[in-house]
Amino acid sequence: MAMQQSTSSRSARITLRRDKGRLMQEAAMLAPAIILLTVFLIVPFLLSFWTAMTNQPLVPRPTPVRFVWFNNFIRTFQDDLFWTALWNVSRFTFWIIPAQCGLAFATALLLHQKLPFRNLLRGMFFLPAITSMVVVCVIWGTLFQYPTGPFNQILGFLSGGAIQPIDWLGDPEWAMFSIVLLSAWQAYGFQMIVYLAGLQGIPDELYDAAKIDGANAFRRFWHVTMPGLRPTHVFVLVITTIQAFKLYTQVAILTQGGPKSSTETVVHYMVRAGFEEQKMGYASAVSVILFVIVLIIALIQRQLLRRFDV
Repeated sequence: MAMQQSTSSRSARITLRRDKGRLMQEAAMLAPAIILLTVFLIVPFLLSFWTAMTNQPLVPRPTPVRFVWFNNFIRTFQDDLFWTALWNVSRFTFWIIPAQCGLAFATALLLHQKLPFRNLLRGMFFLPAITSMVVVCVIWGTLFQYPTGPFNQILGFLSGGAIQPIDWLGDPEWAMFSIVLLSAWQAYGFQMIVYLAGLQGIPDELYDAAKIDGANAFRRFWHVTMPGLRPTHVFVLVITTIQAFKLYTQVAILTQGGPKSSTETVVHYMVRAGFEEQKMGYASAVSVILFVIVLIIALIQRQLLRRFDV
């Protein structure tokens, strides 16, 4: 009896020691991610939220910083320009998703075929995505020049002079459309790579089986390719939406939010409040609101992934 108790006690100690070792191993593996999330996400957010509750200026002043509680948030929601910026960035998102994702999908389908120099072509099509947005804006700013820029000359040539030169960046009706064109061209390479990875993940046996069943090219695309890319479509859609809401560089370089606030975005509005008007507390309130918007989009992403069983 005593021997059995000793044996079971020794087994319990060994099991406890193994559990403790496994727990330590899991904690060590999670530690880098937790540290990075804490340093680069949680702490900055808490600091931003604290700053949003104050009247903190950009440059320290003799007068002490005081708490204003939720006044900055209330002022933000009462500012018509903020709602204009939110509407503009929502409009940009609505336009950029079909343009950018459609271009990326079509290019990925083309480059997935057995073309000569396929890898070289993939690198060339991906080149805009790794080019600095500042450089892209300078190039496209030249293309958009009014009235003698290359785009206007091409339109005049193709229409025989029937179409008058367009002020791409100076006309409120065209400014956001121009930003969409530029952004879609610069960033579609990333989505193209994601779609290529998704296409390569579809087994060839499915296409072979479809051919044996007599399916033509369109039916193979519709009944094999599209279902196989369903998780990829969801991922690309959500990532593109989140990136669109962070629109800033193109606007800051080409239009500065104009003309007539037609290209004002939430990030540009926030940066201008913080660094031009030196209202860091107010800008922090805008950043917190933007964070909540992006968080809601991330939650929607989670629900979509669950729905599509990804």
